[in-house]
Amino acid sequence: MAWRGLHITQPARLRLRNRRIAVAQDDAEHAFPVEDVAWIVLDTQEATLTAGLISACMVAGIPILFSDARHMPCGLALPFHQHFLQADVAHRQVMTAEPLRKRLWQRMVKVKIENQAGTLERSQCQDAKILREMSRHVKSGDPGNVEARAARYYWPRLFQDFRRGDDEDRRNALLNYGYAVLRAAIARGLTASGLLPAFGVHHRSQQNAFNLADDLIEPFRPAVDWRVFEFCQAQRRDETELTRDDRQWMAGILSENVLLEGSQVSVLTATERAASTLVGAITEGDAALLALPVTW
Repeated sequence: MAWRGLHITQPARLRLRNRRIAVAQDDAEHAFPVEDVAWIVLDTQEATLTAGLISACMVAGIPILFSDARHMPCGLALPFHQHFLQADVAHRQVMTAEPLRKRLWQRMVKVKIENQAGTLERSQCQDAKILREMSRHVKSGDPGNVEARAARYYWPRLFQDFRRGDDEDRRNALLNYGYAVLRAAIARGLTASGLLPAFGVHHRSQQNAFNLADDLIEPFRPAVDWRVFEFCQAQRRDETELTRDDRQWMAGILSENVLLEGSQVSVLTATERAASTLVGAITEGDAALLALPVTW
């Protein structure tokens, strides 16, 4: 079972050798079994990959995340769908009735807000109970936009002097990096389960190839938020740009533990389980079958 990620930050050449991902840097080469690798982040523009390696990654379901000159994720390579019931799962997904879509979104939003409350509780905020009360008012499809109201309450209490979207605030850069890594893992889980990432239950943008990933990521976001909070408490720096250590720390989000169906599992495992149970929820017409994480 895949359990580790490769975060490449220095010039490197990656190739396939004896069913291993060989990473050559300077005079040294390290090799990792393909079946052990869950994702690859190319955090440098001086990495080269052979066609054989890329093909092996696609067959094994390993997403490759590319970064731009500022080291921010800018692209994602995913395999063609190889699920044994691909056509059947895709047909059921596309034909999902609107009432079920709304109930699935309700569940995702409700769990997201509950996890945001858990994040505030862990940060010693005394007002988390208000978020838990908000979560109880999320209706099918969230017509009252409780998600946005919860966000307005949540962010000022998690971070002081913070505005989401402020490009000059390093905390936003950390959040965005963590979300991008998480989004790649969720897209990986969706394709492995036979789902089409472009067709969401709530997000419907015609320009977005990952609408469903952007739906399913919502309950997982507070895990990234906590990782940023924890990091900023220990590392008080004023820089806007992320360092290599910053990016490696955020890429490690997939190894964080969450509670899923009563057991402690990694975020990576939780994304796989969420995707597979989403198929079950769609097939059975029951949003309650969707397994989502409790972040603490």
